[in-house]
Amino acid sequence: MTLELPAIEKIMINTERIKQQFYKILSLDAHPGHIAAGFAVGVFISFTPLFGLHTPLAIAFAFLFRLNKLTCITGAWVNTPLTVVPVLVASYNLGRFLLGKPHKELVFKGVEWHQLQPYAKSLLLGSSIIAFVAAVAAYFICYWLVVAFRKKDPALAEITREMEEVGDDLE
Repeated sequence: MTLELPAIEKIMINTERIKQQFYKILSLDAHPGHIAAGFAVGVFISFTPLFGLHTPLAIAFAFLFRLNKLTCITGAWVNTPLTVVPVLVASYNLGRFLLGKPHKELVFKGVEWHQLQPYAKSLLLGSSIIAFVAAVAAYFICYWLVVAFRKKDPALAEITREMEEVGDDLE
C-alpha cells in the first residue's frame, strides 16, 4: 500500500495572496482606528473554540457594530490550522488554572464542538482571556501598520492626517 502525499502547491502558503490582502487592508479609505477595530474583533473571534463559525460570526459582528467587513473577516482567519492545537491547549490550561482546578491533560480527536464540549468551561474562559489579549495587541499593531504604510504615500498620508484630526472617515 502506498500513501499519496498532497501536492506541494496545496500545502504551501500563498505569500503573494497574503501580501495582496494586507495591501487592500492598509490602503482602505477609512480611519486607521476603524480598520484596526474591525481587525481586532476578528482576531478575538479567531481565538474562540467555535470552529466553523468564525467567518459567519465576523460578518455578523461587522454588520452589528458597523465594522469594516474585510478587516473583521481577515482577523477571524488569524488562528490558522497550524496554531489551533497550541491555542486550544493554552486556553484549556489557562481556564483550568483560573477556575482553580488541578492540571488535567486535554484529550480530543477533533475540533468539533461535541468533542470539545466536556472541556467547555475551561476552554471558553481561557480562550476569552487569550482572545482579549490578542485582540488588543492586534488593534495597536494594525493601527500602527496602517499609519506607517500610509506615510509612504503623500496622498494617503494627508488623508490619514485629516481623518485623525476629524476623528472619523472623510466623505
